[in-house]
Amino acid sequence: EATTETETVVETTTETTTTTERDALENDLLLRAAKGEVVSGRHLPEYAAYKKKVGRNFLELLRHPEDVVECTMQPLRRYDVDAAILFSDILVLLEALGIDVTMPGGVGIQVPQPLSDPKEVTERLPGIESMTKEFVADKLGHVLASVEQIIAQMKKEKKSIPLIGFSAAPWTLLFYMVGGSSRKNPDIGMKWLDEHPEESTKLLELLTKLVVEYMSAQVEKGAHILQVFEAMGMMIDEPHFDKFAMPCLETIAAQLKERHPGIPLMVFSRGACFANEKLSQHYNVVTMDGDVTRTTERTGDVSVQGNYDPKELILRKKDDDTSLNSAATVRASVKQMLTDLGPQRLIANLGEGLGGKESPMLVKAFVNAIHEESEQMISSAAAAATE
Repeated sequence: EATTETETVVETTTETTTTTERDALENDLLLRAAKGEVVSGRHLPEYAAYKKKVGRNFLELLRHPEDVVECTMQPLRRYDVDAAILFSDILVLLEALGIDVTMPGGVGIQVPQPLSDPKEVTERLPGIESMTKEFVADKLGHVLASVEQIIAQMKKEKKSIPLIGFSAAPWTLLFYMVGGSSRKNPDIGMKWLDEHPEESTKLLELLTKLVVEYMSAQVEKGAHILQVFEAMGMMIDEPHFDKFAMPCLETIAAQLKERHPGIPLMVFSRGACFANEKLSQHYNVVTMDGDVTRTTERTGDVSVQGNYDPKELILRKKDDDTSLNSAATVRASVKQMLTDLGPQRLIANLGEGLGGKESPMLVKAFVNAIHEESEQMISSAAAAATE
């Protein structure tokens, strides 16, 4: 991912990082873009080489802070991005709750033993009273240690940019907990909501409390900005979203703002950007996926994130296509995005995650084009204003 006012991102020994330490960044562009201030997938070959070297798959890497640090730092060494994002996964919270998560290969991440009966909300999971700071430290201490060590490594390598912490949103977690897979059971989440509304609400309340504690702990370990991922927003319709998912997202924002008023909050309701207008009342930044109409997405004073098409970063657009993407085509599509959205209050990012086929050369071209083209647009606008 990258920035100027437009910002780009690509993906401590003390208990709490102080505000002074957190704010002392040489490049705080992403934070200023998130706050609306006016400014003037692992596709990397080194990632594949590192996995081979340590002999661990993706989920195994997440359990070792030294691996998380290395994988977080790799994009920062290759690209001139304006923020780092914690190398982690949205389903680590399920593991914390005692739900097994596996990665058998070729089929994505799986939950092999999902909740099969509403009674299991009580029988298999800890109670909501257990969702405390101490629970997070016990069950997710390896993630928190990773955040702390990333901050230290960034200082060591003189990468003075923000670190983005994140979590899945409650609806997304519930979807995986009852369905086991995003591919096999696309309708089971809403079916649960309809058939077991009381247990669904109880589970969402538990997950909301856990998400708040988890994200708050990331801030205490040094994260500068937080993002909530409603990754399975496409698996819920608007009425169900408003009734079940939206209250969770509102509560998360309210409680995190109360605890950490200086920390910007971002939200990505993937496949459900119909919710962005309401979410913009609670979050500093709303994220656009690739399906929205850019020119109508700006609402109020909120900053926006997105929504560059990652297909533009694949050298050959289709396997049987003779046409190629290039630095020039990337720059042209970047200019179009900046024209549509404007260079201010924009965090330039992708509308979907990197899938692994992207060219590092084109990703670098994207980052550079964002910086250069947005700077030129901002300078031109400033010059015109003084004439």
